[in-house]
Amino acid sequence: MLLSEFDYTLPEELIAQTPAEKRDNSRMMVLRVKEEQIEHKHFYDIVDLLDENCVLILNNTKVIPARLYGYKDTGAKIEVFLLKTAHSPQPNIEGQDNSSLWEVLIKPSKRVKEGTVVKISDELSVQVIESLPDDGKWLVKMIYEGELLDILHRVGNIPLPPYIERKMTNDELKKLDFERYQTVYAKDEGSVAAPTAGLHFTKDILKKLADNGVEIGYVTLNVGIGTFRPVKCENVLDHKMDSESFEITQETADLINRAKAQGKKIVAVGTTTVRTLETAYQQYGEIKACKSASELFIYPPYEFKVNRLY
Repeated sequence: MLLSEFDYTLPEELIAQTPAEKRDNSRMMVLRVKEEQIEHKHFYDIVDLLDENCVLILNNTKVIPARLYGYKDTGAKIEVFLLKTAHSPQPNIEGQDNSSLWEVLIKPSKRVKEGTVVKISDELSVQVIESLPDDGKWLVKMIYEGELLDILHRVGNIPLPPYIERKMTNDELKKLDFERYQTVYAKDEGSVAAPTAGLHFTKDILKKLADNGVEIGYVTLNVGIGTFRPVKCENVLDHKMDSESFEITQETADLINRAKAQGKKIVAVGTTTVRTLETAYQQYGEIKACKSASELFIYPPYEFKVNRLY
């Protein structure tokens, strides 16, 4: 299966660089598989497409401000992109810096070496430990005092997708990204990219769906670089997905299993939710409460066990 088989033309002028004024005003294409029909609607029309025979499953992960800009002592500007912790942060010891190990991407990487320190702000520095044998990743030590997430919210930037090429020009735009590059139901911080399929839901739409009898459940998959890193292998089957941690609660497992037994449709929002459910089913033969990780790469002719096309 060749990568070129998936090529298509997408004019640059059709790639939005800022979000729509209202989340649910984005356009939505509806594929009616059995009828082989395509309909063009707006996202707010989703309330007319789902009913009491549907169970909606959403990924409630929350994006952290994972893109950091800093300087070496030479004055060279360095970008550090946080991917995931390499181990749990050490407890803060009075009088000493708290530190934790992270896997990151560094740009430009040719300007750093083992031992390089990148100063992000007066309260956060990043020390390069070593290059990792995994496609450009580095292991670094975060040096700070206090709570790391609090610091990241002060000095970090939301890591927008690579197809959004605009520069961070002012605080107003930065504030917009903090607000709109999160789902309205985001809860558990841990992702370095948003589950973008859910960005168009509003609280009003979720309420209308619930009023229509649609049951709603949540899983958590912490989106990592694997979700947005491009496939570079010409043979798609040679591509390996990065591992991403996920969790399914007992409440959500019970909801899905009850819905399947009743013949209801499981509507998984976005690829991260699909991969969470399909991975859990592969690992356990059923949907059950669990904490695990997914490296699932879905491509034709994959047969879905939990999710179906309708």
